[in-house]
Amino acid sequence: MQPGDVVYSKAGRDRGRYFVVVEVCAEEGFVRVADGDIRRIKNAKRKNQKHLRPTGDRLERIAAKLAEGAQVFDSELFSALRLYGDKDRENK
Repeated sequence: MQPGDVVYSKAGRDRGRYFVVVEVCAEEGFVRVADGDIRRIKNAKRKNQKHLRPTGDRLERIAAKLAEGAQVFDSELFSALRLYGDKDRENK
């Protein structure tokens, strides 16, 4: 998993929600994720990778900003992930 990847939480209180990987932790197997709504970027959740399912999608603009060290706004994450919530509702 790389910064900018969209993931789905399989376990924990946030099970069933989509997140964006904002940082890969130095500790192996862990990443920090945020969704711009409940989990803001400045308070990103540290999560074990085995509790996440990669969607195979990558938010390129957000990934580029994270790589440059530029500021990423919570509203950007929330807007991008809102589409995933809509897709999930359509599949039910």
